[in-house]
Amino acid sequence: MAKRTASSLPKYSIVAPVYNEIGGVQEFYKQVSSVMETLHEPWELVLVDDGSTDGSTDAIREIAEKDAHVRPIIFARNFGHQIAVTAGLDYARGDAVIIIDADLQDPPEVMLELIKKWKEGFEVVYAVRRTREGESWFKLFTASFFYRFIYRITDVKIPLDTGDFRLLDRKVVDVMGQMRERHRFLRGMVAWVGYRQVGVEYDRKERFTGKTKYPFSKMLKLAFNAITSFSYFPLQMATYMGFISAGISILAIPVVTALRLSDQKELLGQATTLIAVLFLGGVQLITLGILGEYIGRMYDELKGRPLYIVSEAPEKEK
Repeated sequence: MAKRTASSLPKYSIVAPVYNEIGGVQEFYKQVSSVMETLHEPWELVLVDDGSTDGSTDAIREIAEKDAHVRPIIFARNFGHQIAVTAGLDYARGDAVIIIDADLQDPPEVMLELIKKWKEGFEVVYAVRRTREGESWFKLFTASFFYRFIYRITDVKIPLDTGDFRLLDRKVVDVMGQMRERHRFLRGMVAWVGYRQVGVEYDRKERFTGKTKYPFSKMLKLAFNAITSFSYFPLQMATYMGFISAGISILAIPVVTALRLSDQKELLGQATTLIAVLFLGGVQLITLGILGEYIGRMYDELKGRPLYIVSEAPEKEK
């Protein structure tokens, strides 16, 4: 393994996960190259192919053959966006590492603003979405609700309206490399690490081409990973529901007793019993489901499998 020296390594690493972006990966490379060349400092572009099936893999290889700045990481199959970013961080060699998506919604020119803040001494510079073009009201509403909900229920204060577009100092990347949990929520992990952090506002653009790789189902899964990774809120809710159902039962005892003694017919009979049983059964099943989710995540961690499998990649350098 090559020794890490200032003369042999780039100053900046740009990490970009790629999944079925054949229509935009060449344009993304051109824009990133154009921006980074203005710095007149050594840089590299780590393109992580997350099991693409549309020809993006060959496009990445072609770009890498023509430009030594590009380092391709080719997965054996699709492992997901957060894992692809993690692999990019593992292979990145720069003193400052920038995470950016390859769909050009995050303008590459904003990287210069992130670098400026880094040079001022900040170790984490995250990009804050001021506006978001080309997204439906439903996506905007659910995203806004998600960020604010997570902010309130987690112990770690994750900045509002931020994605994974950010710059990390080398010391932060090294700490992140020690965190190998499988169900990853990177923006929460970065917030947990600490260090000096600052935000830079920008206007997010519409996708250059293609469709979003984060439909509602994947956003929901990411949200649940965020909640279970940084909060005990679901478990606490299960406890609260248990107390509420028990409280309702205790309050119902004197009411039912009084009605029976007064020969009233309200709240009596099989229908009432059935409703009570269904309510308590529902609370129990919800509680078991929440416990199962946490236990399932523990089971995944205990298996000890690698986070990803690489079929092609350059040698890691530290």
